[in-house]
Amino acid sequence: MIEITKRKNFIPVTDELISYLDQFGRCHALPTTYAELRSFSDSYPHFDKDGNATHWSSVMYPREIQQEIYPKLTSIYSLLRTGDLHAVPHLYVERVDYCEFGNSRPFRIRVVNQYNDNYDHFYVKTADASRVYGLELEHLLSPNRINYLMHRGGTLVEEHIAGIPGDVFMRDYLHRPDLNRVRLAKEFVKFSERCFIRLLGDMRSYNYVVDMTPDFEEVQYRVRAIDFDQQSYEGRKNLYLPQFFKENNLVVQLCSACLNFPTMKQYQEEERSLISRRYLSERQRITALLRCMKGNPVEPFEKVIQLRAELGQYHNTHLFDSCKSMGDIVEKNLEILLGRHLE
Repeated sequence: MIEITKRKNFIPVTDELISYLDQFGRCHALPTTYAELRSFSDSYPHFDKDGNATHWSSVMYPREIQQEIYPKLTSIYSLLRTGDLHAVPHLYVERVDYCEFGNSRPFRIRVVNQYNDNYDHFYVKTADASRVYGLELEHLLSPNRINYLMHRGGTLVEEHIAGIPGDVFMRDYLHRPDLNRVRLAKEFVKFSERCFIRLLGDMRSYNYVVDMTPDFEEVQYRVRAIDFDQQSYEGRKNLYLPQFFKENNLVVQLCSACLNFPTMKQYQEEERSLISRRYLSERQRITALLRCMKGNPVEPFEKVIQLRAELGQYHNTHLFDSCKSMGDIVEKNLEILLGRHLE
């Protein structure tokens, strides 16, 4: 079992990455920023519907600041969802929450439709290059599309990813008799493979969600990452394999009980084939993204040395020896694991 004991260093977004985001419609001038949201005057703990404490606090602003910021937040929500910056009149901000726990120290904005009380959330964070790379790779290589916006001043806006947090799922759903254990185990193997192929780390149980979709006979499951701060940052190979985190022990035990080794290999090959198809359809964009990653080698170089050595040993190859950045390592890992599918 492994642990992450230190916060990762903040990696600034480069001009080259900004140009990439602008080219693909991610860069926008937003009416308010992360720094302005930090001007709250008070906060109080936020509890879930069962009265349990969370890592979030609801924040309060002086009246004049709130009257200025809240309409800007509904405008940002409109831009995120419809591409139009004009605020929808019947939407309003009900609550702004703040979390000190995560690397990005995010704000969570709750937007409500006053006609039917339906609500949605989005997040405002400090932009970090690792996270942007992670969001883009998720959008391009995973079965999920990610909706987010980048402000040139260093603010990142992300949509809410719906699902049951992994730790909550293990606590409240894993023991249920109607759980399709084999289907869940299959999805966790495929999720782990997706993380390792593109080197997304720190997938502890509270950094992903389980999306449950009723099918005509059974429930389908999909595991989705919701935290991308640890995209190709750490030097230890096992940090990119979710099964090595103690927080995932219960679902790892489930996989061991339900799937034999040949079946796990089959699911891994299936996932590599699917990722290869996405890679081929987005090759030009992925190449441009990797060029940005390789041109911004600001991650601690000792981590690059460690990861290239561990991956070289794992794959039994010297192809990683010449890698000088995490971007080089991600590119080489994609080539090795997807190799025969890309021919």
